[in-house]
Amino acid sequence: MTHKNMIREMLFLQQKLNDETNGEGWEKGYNKFGRIINWNRCIYMECAELIDSFNWKHWKDIGAKEPDWENIKIEVVDIWHFIMSLGLEYYHNHKVGNIDDLVELIVESKYFNLFCEEPYSTKNKNHLAQMEIINYTEDVMRDALNRDGKSFYKLIDDFFILSLHCGVNVEVLYKFYIAKNILNQFRQDHGYKEGTYKKVINGVEDNVIMLDIMNKKGALSAKELYEELKKVYEG
Repeated sequence: MTHKNMIREMLFLQQKLNDETNGEGWEKGYNKFGRIINWNRCIYMECAELIDSFNWKHWKDIGAKEPDWENIKIEVVDIWHFIMSLGLEYYHNHKVGNIDDLVELIVESKYFNLFCEEPYSTKNKNHLAQMEIINYTEDVMRDALNRDGKSFYKLIDDFFILSLHCGVNVEVLYKFYIAKNILNQFRQDHGYKEGTYKKVINGVEDNVIMLDIMNKKGALSAKELYEELKKVYEG
């Protein structure tokens, strides 16, 4: 699969996920329960979670352990979910084009070719390097706060740079996105909307369980990953 097709596949899966969880017509800004959808807010709140993955508080945790880079990758993927949703919403409402047109915009980013190369190493990043990643994260937050179409171009550029510094390129993003997409579907099927879903199982969050399955089982199909999650969940 080409890198461009990876972007296309993720956008189609995100459209499908949004249609199923929010109801068709979610692009108008409301889900099927009448609740307001604000993708910009989703982006900057996920960015805040990414920042909290680092030891940024100067008044505590001096000499804290190395950040959990695998979880940081998941946070990057979560941001990407909402960036894609914002793009899908904007293209639909402003009749700019279809998903293929959105794909073209994304791959035309001045950083897309760089994003297709090896991500930057996260091994032994010192405190200053980690704080620089927070600066890149805040660039994405500022982009999300600018609610106009032009800022979406910069949002894509800044997201690619942030991702690379977090050890994520297009191939890593695709791998983790597919896994998280299945986890999101699993959550919906097991009562997430109704509030009955157990996100923590035996003291372990489902994101961590998913990563553990991927590390132990290697490459799995979407169906296989779903079944593995089911085994753990039903215990």
